[in-house]
Amino acid sequence: MRPLLAALALLLPLSLHAADKPQVVTSFSILADLTQAIGGKHIELVNLVGADEDAHVFEPSPENAKALLKADLIIANGLGFEPWLERLLDSSEARGTRIDASAGVLPLQLIEHGHSVPDPHAWQSLSNAEIYVRNIAKALSQLDPSNSADYTARRDAYLVRLQVLREQANRQLNSLSASQRKVVTSHDAFGYFGQAWQLQFIAPQGLSTSDEPSAAEVARLIRQLRSEGVRAVFVENIRDPRLIKQIADEAGAKVGGTLYSDALAASGPASTYLGMFQHNLDTLMAVLEP
Repeated sequence: MRPLLAALALLLPLSLHAADKPQVVTSFSILADLTQAIGGKHIELVNLVGADEDAHVFEPSPENAKALLKADLIIANGLGFEPWLERLLDSSEARGTRIDASAGVLPLQLIEHGHSVPDPHAWQSLSNAEIYVRNIAKALSQLDPSNSADYTARRDAYLVRLQVLREQANRQLNSLSASQRKVVTSHDAFGYFGQAWQLQFIAPQGLSTSDEPSAAEVARLIRQLRSEGVRAVFVENIRDPRLIKQIADEAGAKVGGTLYSDALAASGPASTYLGMFQHNLDTLMAVLEP
């Protein structure tokens, strides 16, 4: 009996490991929600940059490094959105598979500090969100083939919800006149949204919230808003609203509400990706519609 017991003892850790759920780490809250929507009960999810937190200025902790070390799959945005992630991966010696959910997106190119760089905020387009969802579902299916059918079914159900939301956005935003299509936000996070529906988003800050505008740039923006009669001015959930409120006051405009750019809300309707997009759409239309 002893050889048999010894063999069972050797097999027991393997069987327990096989029963474990895949350990998945996402870089920020929007990816966490998309991943949970596809992975459901089959995955254990750890997210690094939480709701209402700014991934641009995130400082990883030792706990973050430990989570990456245990991860079977690491899902990042890519496109330069998480400059801290590469350093964290190197320091943690993470062995899990890393994917960029934005793989396959045609990135917008913008000029930052004299150089052309990709705009990382690709999730602000519903078409790009479809790419994210497909990439996440594919990665989960490859990691966990036994539950591939469920990942595929959850992916397809989510794609239907994205399509319904896109049709609503098309109806509402396509009805706006040319004079109603200029919007001011805290930082340059809505380029893909603007591209999809021909809205012009103007921001005192660049792609990263760490780029503080100069007094001359703020003054120039105020003059532009006055001359063009722009009234759609919004704060962002991840930014201190004081600068935008100052710009709105001096330009004779009114702050129309809060938009969610780089992070979900900690609670409420905007605490999911679909809810965030619906909130942003409703908030924009409440100001832009005549």
